[in-house]
Parts: sequence; C-alpha cells; structure tokens
Amino acid sequence: MSETPTTLTGYECIQSYLNTIDNSPGVYRMLDSESRVLYVGKARSLIARVTSYSRPSAQHSSRITRMIRETASMMFLTTRTETEALLLEQNLIKQLKPRYNVLLRDDKSFPNILVAKDHDFPMIKKHRGAKKQKGDYYGPFAGAGAVNRTLNQLQRVFLLRNCSDSDFETRTRPCLQYQIKRCSAPCVGHITPEEYAQSVKNAERYLQGRTKGIQEALAKDMAEASEAMEFERAAALRDRIKALTQVQTTQGINPKGVAEADIFGLHIDGGQACVQVFFIRANQNWGNHDYYPRISGDEDASEIMEAFVGQFYSTREPPRSLILSHGLDNDDLMAQALAEKVGHKVEVLIPQRGEKAELVQGALRNARESLARKMSESATQTRLLKGVAEAFDLPKMPERIEVYDNSHIQGAHAVGAMIVAGPDGFEKNQYRKFNIKGDDLTPGDDFGMMKEVLTRRFQRLLKEDPERKTGTWPDLLLIDGGAGQVSAVREIMDALGVSDVPMVGVAKGVDRDAGKEEFYRTGKPVMALRHNDPVLYFIQRMRDEVHRFAIGTHRAKRSKAIGATPLDDVPGVGAGRKRALLAHFGSAKAVARANMSDLKAVDGISEAMAQTIYDYFHENG
Repeated sequence: MSETPTTLTGYECIQSYLNTIDNSPGVYRMLDSESRVLYVGKARSLIARVTSYSRPSAQHSSRITRMIRETASMMFLTTRTETEALLLEQNLIKQLKPRYNVLLRDDKSFPNILVAKDHDFPMIKKHRGAKKQKGDYYGPFAGAGAVNRTLNQLQRVFLLRNCSDSDFETRTRPCLQYQIKRCSAPCVGHITPEEYAQSVKNAERYLQGRTKGIQEALAKDMAEASEAMEFERAAALRDRIKALTQVQTTQGINPKGVAEADIFGLHIDGGQACVQVFFIRANQNWGNHDYYPRISGDEDASEIMEAFVGQFYSTREPPRSLILSHGLDNDDLMAQALAEKVGHKVEVLIPQRGEKAELVQGALRNARESLARKMSESATQTRLLKGVAEAFDLPKMPERIEVYDNSHIQGAHAVGAMIVAGPDGFEKNQYRKFNIKGDDLTPGDDFGMMKEVLTRRFQRLLKEDPERKTGTWPDLLLIDGGAGQVSAVREIMDALGVSDVPMVGVAKGVDRDAGKEEFYRTGKPVMALRHNDPVLYFIQRMRDEVHRFAIGTHRAKRSKAIGATPLDDVPGVGAGRKRALLAHFGSAKAVARANMSDLKAVDGISEAMAQTIYDYFHENG
C-alpha cells in the first residue's frame, strides 16, 4: 500500500502520484482534505486509470469532476490479478461507504430452511446466519415471510416436527401441532423412525423441486389405505395430497428451464434506482426483494449493476447463474471472481429472448413499480417533515428525528429505546436500545432513566462525531412527556453542551385521548395541532413506533432474565455446557452443591473446567 502526502488538491494532486505507481492491477482510494474516503475503484492498470483522472481536458461526468476537485490524497493497493482487485474493491466499498460510489444500503442476510440432521427425528426450521449446525440447508429465501409460508406448507404435507429437542424429549402426549394435522407426533411414537425418515426425504425432494414422484407416492398410499378399509388414514393422505396441490398452484412463477439463478432487474428514474432480485432455486420462485442503492444520478446502468452485484455477493454465496437486465462493465471478470469465491462455475447472462428474458421482464416490471411507490412515499414523507418544521418553528426541514421512550414494570428490567425517522421513513437500522444501568435509580424513576439514556447517547455523539458531519446528529428530539420531562431533558442537554438541538415533548393531553396531544417546548407556550392534521398522525405513528420498540425490548430482557441461572456467570460455561450440567444435575442449585468428582462425570466437563465451576460457587457462595 502506498500514500504520498501532499498539500495539492484536484488534478494537481492526482498528477503528483503518476511517478509512484506502475502498470499493476489493484485498488485505489481517493481521500479529501480530512482523509475521508471519497471513492474506491479497481483497475487492471493503476497507472492507466489514475492517468485518466489527471487530465483536466478529459470528458468526466459532473459526479467524477466533483470527486476530482475534492481529492487531496490517494492510497493504492496492488493485487496479483484484476479479479482480486474486483473483490477487494467491493469489500472496501461496503466497509468505508464512500460518498461517490454506488452503495448497497440494505444488506441484511437472507434466511434459509434447515433440515437438521443431528437427531433421530430431524426437525425443520428457519435458519439465518452461519451454517454451523449439522444438516441440509435450502435457500436463500427472500424474507422471513417466504420461509414461514414454505415451512407451513411442508408441515401440512409432510407432517415434520418443528419443536426443540428439549421439548421433544419431555413430551408425554402429542401437542397441538398433531391435533391440527401439522405433525406426525414422533415424540410419542405415533410414527416409526423409518416412516418419519421417508417423510424427511420427501420434504427434501420437494425443496429440490422434485414434486411429481411425491404426489404419485401419496396417491398410491391413499389407494392402498382405502382398499384395506383404513379410511381415517386414507382421509389424512387425501388431505396431504390436497395441500401439496394447493402449494403447487400458489407458488407463482416457477420456471421450467431455470433451476438455480438470481434474477436482477434495474430501473432508474429521477436520479434514483431500484434493483429487484428474484431467487430461483430448484425451479421454484423463492421470493423477491427490492433494493434502492445510493447513486448520484449520472452513473450508467452497467456501472450501477456491477457495483450492486459485487457488493451483493461479498457476504453471500452466488448461485450457478446470474440473469441480469443490464450487462456489466466486466461480465467475464465478475463471473470469474464469483466462481473463485464459491468454487463452482457462475454464469452471468443478459438474455434477449425466451423464458430467461421473460423472468428479467418480470423483475424489471417489479423494479419500476417499486421505485414509483418509493418515490411517491418519499414525496409524502418530505411533505410531512416540512410540516413538522412549520408546526414547531424549526430552522429547516429535519432530516433525522430521534424519538425516545422507556419501558419497565415497577422499575424492573428497565430499558430505554430510540427510533429514527427521516426522508426514507423509519430507519430501523438506526434504532438503538439502552439497558438502564443506574443502580441509584428509584424504581419507576422515568426522569432518571431518560437522563441516563440521553447522557449516554450524546456523550457518544460528542466523542465520535464532534463536528456533526456524519449525519448521525438529530435535527429534532421527540420526548414522551410533558413540561416536567422537557425541562429535565433540557437541563441534561445544557449540561452536555448541546443545547442547540430542538426538542418537543409529546403528552397525551385531555383525557389521555389520541388526537388531543399537547406539545411542549422550552420557553414557549403549550400548543396542539388540529385533529385531522397529517403532521399529527405522523407524530402519533412515531410515538407508537418507539413505544412498540421499547415494549419489545423490555419483554425480551424480561424473558432472558426469567431463563437466567447462576451458571450464566461462570467463566467458560456457555450454552452447551450449561445444558449438559442442568441435564445431569437437574438444577443450578444442585450444580453449586456438587463436588469435584460429580462435576467431572458430566459430558464435556474437563477436570480444569470442573475446578473452575467448583471454585466459582465455593468462593462466591
């Protein structure tokens, strides 16, 4: 990696690097005068690419011209191949989020279906994250809803269990799932291991797209049951066949000629872009998801698509085919990079006719409609934010509104919650929860809790972004409470030296009815909005959202506390050892009383770990 300090900017700065780089492939970074990364790019030849930026006479887009003008230094990293440069470029873009790059903003992981294989009666469940558990994984699905629908269908047709292993081992009679014909009750022996294994095999064949033989086998079993006058069993098989038929008719577009592919449709309008991604696995449509990458408006479609695809697969496993609405600047390079990453051939296709082209047209249609809805919602959101500015006499339209609330039961399991709303609506990746730590707080002291939350929030902002340049500072605080709450919060903010952040308290008002809210501001009279004002509805939605988030966080903390045991605090005792100890001794209290020889008798507990557990309870007992 190389970097040459310089006081030059713009074209002169870039020209100063030409003698320090060669013809190697690699990645370059452009930085501004405060060393913030403006742009990350890759090049087959660094000298050729940087030279292209160094010529004032070159025809650059307005975006690139602005970027060059702000460049005060550059950094370079050479690679062995251009493929390595492409992969490194996308990783750096995701990590650094440069202002002038196309950026994939929503990068959540997608769920899979896991058929667990670590039990005699395998369970089927939704799985998200690293594939560490033993079993077969099917996916990705576009979202939790698509997985839940498929799991529901699999349970109706194949009667597989979805209970935990501990629930399975302790059942003495069938659960509700058996009563509503969603499980075959292997926990109490209503099905043999061989029959259950066949059901699992059929479920996996279904997930692999091989459904014809399953339906024929079920029909054969139903006929045999009828002939044997086993009418109850025949009726159950009939219901399963009916469920499978219903599944097959409601799956949507199931391409016959595309077994495994991701379909990408890109639509650009008004300086904004939407990429619609459809997931095809086992000749089945497993859902779709829309993305709105950050663009400046003067990139061409191939540049946007290449940046999007590269970032999309930086943390995901690509399928065997990518079917795109627009070609990439480097189709072959992308295919090679993804193939090296995943270990099998990856095709990048831009079809012009046939079934694949029809799939792309469907993705394009959805991208166009999704972007139209997004732009309409953004326009509405902008009007509401302007309305908030007018209602509360703010100096400008707020780009970031932070709303705060607390939740507790008589002071127990207290949490604070913050939600964020802006031009794109609720920004859920910006939500924050705060475990109330103050030991000196009186139970139910809402003022004290709010003081702790806001102190922690703004001390962090002052430390991480004192110049307020990252967009993480709020333009408006909404506090759930009246004059007393606003006065207390104002004192906190003044003490922190951030008294310039506008703040409004929202109180329920007369009879605590929604619609009669009163608004409190420091040094100004209490006010209200007219009953049918859209701004009032917007504030109500924000208040309800923070209340929902706070209650959910509180319930999760309370549930965790209910399931807590003294073993949670023993060094080296994780979930697995905790389960083994509780299964062996029956309770945490019995573990605390156990001697060394008893502890060493537990599976997975070494002599050293037994000593650690023994010492913990006897030194802290």
